[in-house]
Amino acid sequence: MKLHHAPPSVIRLANRLGRVKDWMIALVAVSVLRIAALFPADASINFVDRLARRIGPRTFRHKLALANLERAYPEKSADERERIARDMWGNMARLAVEYVFLDQIFDFDPEQPDKGRIEVEGREIFSQLRAAQKPFIVFTAHTGNFELLPIAAATYDLHTTVLFRPPNNPYVAERILAARRGRMGNLVPSQAGAAIALARKLEDGEGVGMLVDQKFHRGPKTTFFGLPVISNRLLPKLARQFDCDVYPARCIRLPGGRFRLSIEPALELPRNADGQIDVVATCQVLNDKVETWVREYPGQWQWFHDRWNIKSKL
Repeated sequence: MKLHHAPPSVIRLANRLGRVKDWMIALVAVSVLRIAALFPADASINFVDRLARRIGPRTFRHKLALANLERAYPEKSADERERIARDMWGNMARLAVEYVFLDQIFDFDPEQPDKGRIEVEGREIFSQLRAAQKPFIVFTAHTGNFELLPIAAATYDLHTTVLFRPPNNPYVAERILAARRGRMGNLVPSQAGAAIALARKLEDGEGVGMLVDQKFHRGPKTTFFGLPVISNRLLPKLARQFDCDVYPARCIRLPGGRFRLSIEPALELPRNADGQIDVVATCQVLNDKVETWVREYPGQWQWFHDRWNIKSKL
């Protein structure tokens, strides 16, 4: 019997059980983070990295990651793809625990840019954006610790409004949102009304940040790694509406628990015969940029996302 054909009492029970499951998962996750906080940052982060490389391959998501890697890198051997997937699990574990140690990890000082574990490429662009006081859009992908990018912008007094997609687990989402607030500028959940909220910020001459490598069910058909995907048209539509510059930015993990945050010059976006930004062609430009990043550091991207809609086939 399908759930949507079940009696109301069964549906209510299923919903309650689902909430209990979400709460228990969140409790375990929070407990792990609290235990991690009792130890030095690098020791905790390195430990969960090693642990995730063992546990991650035992999950269904690992199967999805390997299937995605096989589609993206048919020329690589099974061992090479397995190594990339394990690197991904290590990166994901680091990302989770780094929430606990953000104050220690982010030690970048614009007055002393060559000290600390954070280095920033494109510092002059941050300064130019602050001086220009015009609307702009920065996009990134799920690479490295992408959460550090809006913190870097804030050090240059660029308090961007960031579009984010909350986790499906509401209790985990609440914890993550609490960790992000205060350090990462304004946050707008990816839900009804988000486009209007972002448009208002651009109209006020402020900046907007968003991830562009997530799975979407509706939108223009494009390609990623030469494979068909559906892309989100929100960024190109906002860029066309406000005719504002669009900047690529990413985080790269470096050896020794260090990071390189990079903001690149504004993209030259394709335009149609009327001189307006071409929405579909721009979606493809964004995909191509993210693909170059992923190809450079494949183990730092989240391969367990169902970007090519193949989960149901596994």
